[in-house]
Amino acid sequence: MRPSSARNEHPTDHSDDVESDPAPREECGVFGVWAPGEDVANLTYYGLYALQHRGQESAGMAVSDGRRMVVFKELGLVSQVFDEKVLSSLKGHIAVGHCRYSTTGSTIWENAQPTFRTTATGSGIALGHNGNLVNTAELRDEIAATLAPAAGNGSRIQASTDSDLITELLAASAADIGVEEAAMRLLPRVRGAYSLVFADEQTLYAARDPYGVRPLVLGRLERGWVVASETAALDIVGASMVREVEPGELLAIDANGLRSSRFAPQEPKGCVFEYVYLARPDTTISGRSVHAARVEIGRRLAEEFPVEADLVIPVPESGTPAAIGYAQGSGIPYGQGLVKNQYVGRTFIQPSQTIRQLGIRLKLNPLRDVIRGKRLVVVDDSIVRGNTQRALVRMLREAGALEVHVRIASPPVKWPCFYGIDFATRAELVASGVDPEGVRRAIGSDSLGYISLDGLVAATEQPRSRLCAACFDGEYPIPLPEEAHLGKHLLEDLATTATAEAAVPLSVGYGAGDALGRP
Repeated sequence: MRPSSARNEHPTDHSDDVESDPAPREECGVFGVWAPGEDVANLTYYGLYALQHRGQESAGMAVSDGRRMVVFKELGLVSQVFDEKVLSSLKGHIAVGHCRYSTTGSTIWENAQPTFRTTATGSGIALGHNGNLVNTAELRDEIAATLAPAAGNGSRIQASTDSDLITELLAASAADIGVEEAAMRLLPRVRGAYSLVFADEQTLYAARDPYGVRPLVLGRLERGWVVASETAALDIVGASMVREVEPGELLAIDANGLRSSRFAPQEPKGCVFEYVYLARPDTTISGRSVHAARVEIGRRLAEEFPVEADLVIPVPESGTPAAIGYAQGSGIPYGQGLVKNQYVGRTFIQPSQTIRQLGIRLKLNPLRDVIRGKRLVVVDDSIVRGNTQRALVRMLREAGALEVHVRIASPPVKWPCFYGIDFATRAELVASGVDPEGVRRAIGSDSLGYISLDGLVAATEQPRSRLCAACFDGEYPIPLPEEAHLGKHLLEDLATTATAEAAVPLSVGYGAGDALGRP
């Protein structure tokens, strides 16, 4: 189904700098390990390192030794958050790890994951979440109805991520019926996209929403088990791929082995954009190599939008496999015409206005000797607002390109994602208001071609019925609430309607009542 109403915002005028047209970003990477006798903190560190592309705002892990759980999290990259001293202090055989890009809640320490709660019996629950819920307001109201009577009428809960709500609801029931049964009862009521890894002191759990929107895989270690967002994270820790966690499945791993329970029938709708951009190229999804899928997208692009040119170049790095495929399919030579600064956008030091005015050159710089006098085919993964492509086309022309033909390895992005990708609002998506010719004029290229949705689906080797392509076709497989109950800052906006005196804080762990207020 489509959203109940279109947004009314007017596009904002953005300058051509690297921050004004960010690539599509996903919320998180999750990683979990149960492995007695292994250094699970180090395994989790390397697993998160392999998933760093899925989120660069914060990182954290929770480690349990069977009696006590310790959580360490901070804003920053995995390598900035953890060092040898921290990792050596995290002792145990169970770990839950997380790296975050926010699609719900602000980029603040309180929203870093894993989230943590203490049950009424004193045990802890730590949880990492990849995805986005669509019934966040409903779950918040459920918590408010439970906690508000104890604090007086009119009390409101202050929480700013949907992940907080899941953890709170799990903790509320776990004391009476145990974490596993609490999850089996809660998860059918949670709607949206969620790949979860969570744990108490004794058991590691993993769960995937009934649609399987976000990836989640199970791996085997010699002395334990691993669950992760992508197979690339299994590879880095030496785990062998067992299978994907099935949509609607809850896994529990403890000293008694691995148990599987089904909390909902599966209706697979995996995110097709994982194949385009989000996943690492060395990852496998539903048995299909992401790199192979991207190369095939390029080949199909060459068939659908051929052009006479001298050189095919990628917009590195996400456009590289498709550019290779385009060169193979067209017979036009492949070359590297752009050099990427790998560290742009991964530092807390903001560029000065003088540097920002250089625009895309902060991120990409042309190899003039390669492109001068050439007719170029430039392959990129997607166009969101169009500012980056417009600046890129201008830069290539200034560097001596005779013609610039842009080819895009995904269909036009016309609809926002509510399942875990932070696209712009619909009014800001350049393709939502104009046809491809209008986009071509806007970016200033000599020609423009997008892969067709049929071509993209064929490249994934997955049935169309098992994929979500809502950002391209507006068909949302998980029904959406009214627009007032959607949005990245929904919980923060709701919290402002209540006074601080009336607010009921969410519970925190192990008696650390001031933890959420600490810097």
